[in-house]
Amino acid sequence: MSSTKFAKIHTMDIDESIEEQGQLSQENKKLILSLPREKGWRTPYIYLFQGFWCQPAEIQAITTFQKHFQAKESDVFVATVPKSGTTWLKALTYAIMNRQNHFISSKNHPLLSFNPHDLVPFIEYTVYGKHDTIPDLSKIHEPRLFGTHIPFDSLSNSIKGSNCKIVYICRNPFDTFISSWTFANKIKPPSLPTLNLEEAFEMYCNGLVGFGPFWNHMLGYWNESKERPKNVLFLKYEDMKEDLKFHLKKMAEFLDRPFTLEEESEGVIENIIKLCSFEKMKGLEINNTGTFGRNFENKFLFRKGEVGDWSNYLSPSMVEKLSKVIEEKLGGSDLNFRVK
Repeated sequence: MSSTKFAKIHTMDIDESIEEQGQLSQENKKLILSLPREKGWRTPYIYLFQGFWCQPAEIQAITTFQKHFQAKESDVFVATVPKSGTTWLKALTYAIMNRQNHFISSKNHPLLSFNPHDLVPFIEYTVYGKHDTIPDLSKIHEPRLFGTHIPFDSLSNSIKGSNCKIVYICRNPFDTFISSWTFANKIKPPSLPTLNLEEAFEMYCNGLVGFGPFWNHMLGYWNESKERPKNVLFLKYEDMKEDLKFHLKKMAEFLDRPFTLEEESEGVIENIIKLCSFEKMKGLEINNTGTFGRNFENKFLFRKGEVGDWSNYLSPSMVEKLSKVIEEKLGGSDLNFRVK
């Protein structure tokens, strides 16, 4: 096939996805045409951009973000591997940062009326996700809270050069895979076939997943947390599930919002845990209706929230293969996971 014919077919593939993902600028179409691509999980294709895999609309949002975002020293970013506790961590971070303005036990607390993704908006889906426009962020109340799945190396230079705070969470790759696979099949457009478990697993092990390879994503923030522990807090989903009170105190201290002895005696930490619990959030009307970002339905954000659910899906050979991938990619980093 000639390069001209390939370019025409490639352009047609992009055009078919524009209706679902929003208009792409001519500059970004040209960029995307130059990138390696592979089959996507919930879009026809994902593209290798700055060393990680993502969708055309995400690439447009990220390039605009990189060019124009100016960090403030008081900014807080909730950064995550997709499907690793993002909604939960956003809720916890918002509750900690705003507990002086919104009493945790109040019946009017924003987390009872707004989805956490509305209160801590995604850089790539919400803030910069509107057709290559540059948002006016000057009037956002400080400290500004943002969320992102963008790998550390691809964050705006103004973030990496500032003293703003980044709270990062990841999850054991086994549970992350199952959560990603089930989520992708729920939100994919009807025009795409269901992604079967075996195919998705092979893609995942090869790093072909949104914002992956997952090992590079984790290592980017892990290494930065070692270099700048005052600026990057690295958390694991399983550790938080095991002792959330300890980790909330750790988060609050990192965010320069430590809990006072009075707050602890009054049960503020326990109230945050209850307010942001999986059961509480899943039962709220706001989290069972409406959408966020690029028309993702809120009801699909809450599945089980369990540790070890992967064992109900993966065969022994799959477990062996993914274990080898984890050892090969993360083995020399001191970053490890408990899987049960």
